[in-house]
Amino acid sequence: HSTPEEHPVVGVSVLRAAGYPEEVAEAIMGHAPHTGTPRETRMARTLFAVDELAGFITAVAYVRPMGLDGMKPRSVKKKLKDKAFAAAVSRDDIQLGAEELGVPLDEHIAHVIAGMQADAERLGI
Repeated sequence: HSTPEEHPVVGVSVLRAAGYPEEVAEAIMGHAPHTGTPRETRMARTLFAVDELAGFITAVAYVRPMGLDGMKPRSVKKKLKDKAFAAAVSRDDIQLGAEELGVPLDEHIAHVIAGMQADAERLGI
């Protein structure tokens, strides 16, 4: 087990040793702001943009009777305003992720919901 400060450094060192491409390693490092790794590629910006948001959408799904079914961006945005709901999720990182992708927040939320809905069975949501 690694500490939060070591995340994702420990995992990336394993991936590098296994021969994964450096672009993948850099994207993974960049998704954790505390590493100071710049997000210079589309992959890096995308990983950062979906990381916190996917976790937040999962939390929203758990409190909805239908889970991900029929979820709309407005439902997610309403919960984002409730600072007590999934309080550990960085709202700033969610906003910054959409900005770094150059996508409006509503559109970004809709894309992540759709991606998660497409794989909901495997995700167990």
